[in-house]
Amino acid sequence: MIISKQKNLDEILEAIKDNNSFFLVGCSECASLCGTGDEAALEDMKKRLEEKGKKVTGYFVAKTGCQVLGTKVELKKFKNEVEGADALIIMSCGAGAQAAVEIFKDKPVYTANDTLFLGNMTRFRVFDERCSLCGECIINETGGICPVTNCPKGLLNGPCGGMKNGKCEVDTERDCVWVRIYNRLNDLHRLDQMEEIAEPKDYGKHTKPSALTGKKD
Repeated sequence: MIISKQKNLDEILEAIKDNNSFFLVGCSECASLCGTGDEAALEDMKKRLEEKGKKVTGYFVAKTGCQVLGTKVELKKFKNEVEGADALIIMSCGAGAQAAVEIFKDKPVYTANDTLFLGNMTRFRVFDERCSLCGECIINETGGICPVTNCPKGLLNGPCGGMKNGKCEVDTERDCVWVRIYNRLNDLHRLDQMEEIAEPKDYGKHTKPSALTGKKD
C-alpha cells in the first residue's frame, strides 16, 4: 500500500491562500488505512478549514482515488458541490491528486498529503517500507526478503563488515537484513543460494515516468 501523512495545516493554507471554497476528495484504500483520506480525516479537514474562514462545499471518499475513470463517474453525483468550489483538495496519495488534475482541467487541485513510500501495515497505522519499486525484483533469490529496501546501503551481497551481533551498522536497533535472509534461507534449507554472487542491478529498468499496458511478453 502507498503510505501517506497529512501535511501541516499551515502548509496547506499557504498553498490554497488564493482560493476560498473547496471540495474535498479522499480515498477508501491506502489513504483511509493511513488515516489521511478516510471520512473522519475529511470531516476533520472540513472543520479546520472552516475555522480558518474557508468554505467547504462538500466531500466524498473515492473508492480508488488513483483510478481516473472510476473516480470521474463517482463524482457525477457531486456535480453541484464541485462546481460551487473554487478548487479541490485531494486527501490521498500523489497519484490520486494527479488523477484529479486529469478529471478537473478547469479547477486548481491541491494535495493535503505527503506521499512517503510503499509499505506494509504491521500494526494499526504502523507501517514499514518493504519495496522500493525498483523494476527488477530479486526476492526469489533472497528468501522473499528485499535487501534493496531493507538494507540502508542497498547491498545485493551481504552482510557488510559493519554488521555486529546481527544488527545493522547504520541503525543499530534494526536487525541486519542479510542476517534475516541467511536465517530464512537456512530454515528453507536453501543456504546454497547465499553462495551465488548477485550482479549489479540494472537501474535502467526503473525509468521515470514508467507505464504498463497490461500486455504480457
